[in-house]
Amino acid sequence: MTATLLAGCLALVAGCASEQPSQPAQRVAATTPARPPVASEPVSPAPTKKPEAVKPQGNAINVRKVGWTKAKPVAKGRQVQLTWWSGVEPCTILDRVEVKETSKKVTITLYEGAAPKARNMACIMMAVEKTTTVKLKKPLGERKLVDGAKIK
Repeated sequence: MTATLLAGCLALVAGCASEQPSQPAQRVAATTPARPPVASEPVSPAPTKKPEAVKPQGNAINVRKVGWTKAKPVAKGRQVQLTWWSGVEPCTILDRVEVKETSKKVTITLYEGAAPKARNMACIMMAVEKTTTVKLKKPLGERKLVDGAKIK
């Protein structure tokens, strides 16, 4: 089989060498037989990973609001579990969470920034799903949950 493959490559090179300079790419494409894809073991989907649980650390630099993607009341509505997409630590940390409660709505705002030790660090750009749990003064009940990062 190796001899056959080597002979085929030599014939291909010889055929391309005799062509005019403007034609080699077309000639190779026309003479290369179509091959079926190589069979391999089935690829399984990446394992699903639970969001990384984090707590506010404070003392972050370059702090900004970040929107959450999910909010789920827990502990009989006395707490809210928030989930959002973020970056890797220490380049992206949860600085603080602000909660404003009224009789009609609960506004929760997440603030992220970089840990001070990441100041002169190269940071990779990789998305990490994170979660944190916020305690409320009163159970959520019928009040509306609002993402404070989306309020103008």
